Amino acid sequence: MTDKPIARVDFIEGLAKGLAVLESFDTERQRLNATQAAERAGLTRAAARRHLLTLAHLGYLETDGSHYWLAPKVLRLSGSYLASSRLPRLVQPTLNRLALMVRESFSVAVLDGLEVVIVARSASPQAQRLLPYGLHLGTRLPAHATSTGRMLLGAMRPQALNAWLRGHELQRLTPHTIVDPKALRTRIEQARRDDFAVAREEHELGVLALAVPLRDMKGSTLAALNVVVSPQRMDEARLVADCLPTLADAARELRPLL
Repeated sequence: MTDKPIARVDFIEGLAKGLAVLESFDTERQRLNATQAAERAGLTRAAARRHLLTLAHLGYLETDGSHYWLAPKVLRLSGSYLASSRLPRLVQPTLNRLALMVRESFSVAVLDGLEVVIVARSASPQAQRLLPYGLHLGTRLPAHATSTGRMLLGAMRPQALNAWLRGHELQRLTPHTIVDPKALRTRIEQARRDDFAVAREEHELGVLALAVPLRDMKGSTLAALNVVVSPQRMDEARLVADCLPTLADAARELRPLL
């Protein structure tokens, strides 16, 4: 999303509402009726119903006549991004090399509103078996509870970060999730100073993650690179000692390409 304002005459309200309906589907609500979609998209039931019917007609949704759910055609949108964006193509060889060398799971994520989105990843077979859950391209994770999110929030300008922290309630996902804005701000500022961020079992139990920023030659942070391990196999101190130099080297190697 661009920070530049758009002229009212150029804003297509119907398109915005249709996309809001499409984005109302997530892992928590995989099947929605018109009333539920209206509540999630901030529309009237009648408007939500029209958008649902249109999206189903275009093939982006499937329906049984009462409820709707995402159809495989929506993957064309993410597929087009992954095929056309430079970032995933540039970082993928590095991720593959890291996974083979370190035998862990590596991802690159970008910030999108309240969440981070995985745009590239690679994992060794060993890491795939040991981790409690699988990540895939396009996975969206809450920024406040992830190492990549902390790193990307740390790259924000102070005013933008203030607005982000005020903009939503921090959801508790595990007993370890930081939900106090002041405490989260402290962690974000620490990540900015340290140039790395750690999140231990805040998004999901059994997951310990370390992230570093990916910057271009101008110093702008474009994404975050992280490694995910099991805390039963490796504690935080060892993770930082063993993996931070590797991540930092990879980030430096990628910088001229970004």
